[in-house]
Amino acid sequence: MTSSYNIMMSAAASPAQTVPKAKSTASGGVGSSNSNDVAGSYYDGHENHLLHVNSVRVSSAAASSAPGPGLTNGRAGSDAEMRWWWRTRSLNAPSPFQQFGPCGRIMKNSAMVMQIQDPASQRLTWYKPPLTVLVIKKKDSQVLLPFVQLVEWLVQEKHMVVWVESAVLEDKLLRDDVKLENESAKFRQVHGDYCGVRERFLALREKLVTFKDGRDDLTDRIDFIVCLGGDGTLLYASQLFQQSVPPVMAFYLGSLGFLTPFQCDNFQEQVTNVLEGHAALTLRSRLRCSIHRKGERRKESLQPAGSNLLKPSQHRHLNYVELNNGSFTGGNNNYCNPHMSSNNSILVLNEVVINRGPSPYLSNIDIFLDGKYITSVQGDGLIVSTPTGSTAYAAAAGASMIHPSVPAILVTPICPHSLSFRPIVVPAGVELRISISPDSRNTSRVSFDGRNDQELNHGDSLRVTTSIYPVPSICSQDQISDWFDSLAEGLHWNVRKRQKCLDELSDLTASGSEDTLDEFDNLKIYDV
Repeated sequence: MTSSYNIMMSAAASPAQTVPKAKSTASGGVGSSNSNDVAGSYYDGHENHLLHVNSVRVSSAAASSAPGPGLTNGRAGSDAEMRWWWRTRSLNAPSPFQQFGPCGRIMKNSAMVMQIQDPASQRLTWYKPPLTVLVIKKKDSQVLLPFVQLVEWLVQEKHMVVWVESAVLEDKLLRDDVKLENESAKFRQVHGDYCGVRERFLALREKLVTFKDGRDDLTDRIDFIVCLGGDGTLLYASQLFQQSVPPVMAFYLGSLGFLTPFQCDNFQEQVTNVLEGHAALTLRSRLRCSIHRKGERRKESLQPAGSNLLKPSQHRHLNYVELNNGSFTGGNNNYCNPHMSSNNSILVLNEVVINRGPSPYLSNIDIFLDGKYITSVQGDGLIVSTPTGSTAYAAAAGASMIHPSVPAILVTPICPHSLSFRPIVVPAGVELRISISPDSRNTSRVSFDGRNDQELNHGDSLRVTTSIYPVPSICSQDQISDWFDSLAEGLHWNVRKRQKCLDELSDLTASGSEDTLDEFDNLKIYDV
């Protein structure tokens, strides 16, 4: 089973597509069978993944009105030239004109960054009906009723195959074989309150497909994801899919709910609209992170896409072994997870954090951008976040909040011992290399979306860049409205009492200037 969704885009955008076998129902759009389309492919400069580009030929009239690379004497050139013309380095903005004056233009190169269309026109479409849905819920008894209602409706009304985590079946509130005499009085009361919910779930239990985190690989098995809970459920979905991610629909049943725009009141109507393809998308970029240990020779992989990545299930299994056993067999305290070796990476949705851990000394961290030394961080640590993560830990550390459609990487120091170290924003296509300064008094700890905490020793380096696999988050309204509503409701952004209007009767500025000066002179005479 392969992914069954695509992003509906206009023909002018010609974005690079990373969704396998995706098609569009839009005429002349990406994946269209229009005979005027020219298909091409190239390798992404950062991840060595083969990307597919559908470049649309322009008419001779359009060509004559916009001369530039790929156009010869006002007429369209070869197919290869036309593909170069449409592959710009622009991301979420109109493609810039690439010829400057009569002689200058952008030099062509083989490492072109993928182009993403204007986010306002990104719409979800299915090239075949979605059949499998993964339902992720938070561990909270208050979520059980909407969870059972949703699963029941998806199975009985939509006839979909529902996947849930195996831990859901082990929930004591959803089992009727629990020995209540061994439980507390409060639990027995709650267990009795959920009697009706439990009966409805047990009637569906045999129809559910389960997976176990750290063991099963969900790649190309899931068409659609529904999250019930808080922002952590979306982060968990991102962790499960370390390459292409199915569309994610997140319902607010948590605390903050910054990434969960949907309400459960009328979930039937909302899910139906999404399954019918009536939904806007926010492509939340992720960071590709890899640790390179001292003494390891970095191998520049020229193999096909995905050959240098372990399966996500293997990633999580290895990390699970390390966290529960302390170290691997035959390893030591400085041993790194194999999935974080120089040939492998992990994708994060929010941020990667480098901190001083339990050490009483300042962190001393060197930052390089595309191989060029930028600065050193002396403080508690450093946060490298996506625009989605800019409203999380980075916001608490004083960074600016960035709309998730902006292609950028945010670098924020944690309590820097400097009055002038401000957070910075760098382009999404660059590679950051972070290492411990040679004269640092201590090592550092690094974590990825709050997980996989590891030690970063002297001589080790952490490399971070933007991944080509975003998380397609489904919008409740649209990209702009959802984000600003989340700022207002979740963070109370710019909330203050309104300034009262001036009372013209008591406002001296409303009177004439001469009267005001006369009153001022009278005051001076009175004082004398």
